[in-house]
Amino acid sequence: MPDQPAQPVTDPALIQVDETNASTVYANFCRVNMTPEEIVMSFGLNTQVQITEPIKTSHRLVMNFYTAKRLFNLLGQVIAQHEAAFGPLELDAQRRVRVVARPQAPPATLKPGPA
Repeated sequence: MPDQPAQPVTDPALIQVDETNASTVYANFCRVNMTPEEIVMSFGLNTQVQITEPIKTSHRLVMNFYTAKRLFNLLGQVIAQHEAAFGPLELDAQRRVRVVARPQAPPATLKPGPA
């Protein structure tokens, strides 16, 4: 019987991943550009309230549209699970701001001390 080619793995739970050399970064900014074949996502950290200077990107991720669509679907599922557990994510920062009254400190009083 001739050797048969390995069957493709269809169950994502069976895919093994080695993250030994993976780096972790935080980004709160993403810009997306595209070509007819690929999507290019540039990630960076925005520390400005009012954007007055360019945001420096630190990482770029390039992927084809098939992988991008899989990522889009996966992120949609993960965000739906998060919102089901913790409530909707409001993207408008102005609508997320809560005005909290600060407690007033009692007025300082001077106590007479020994002379």
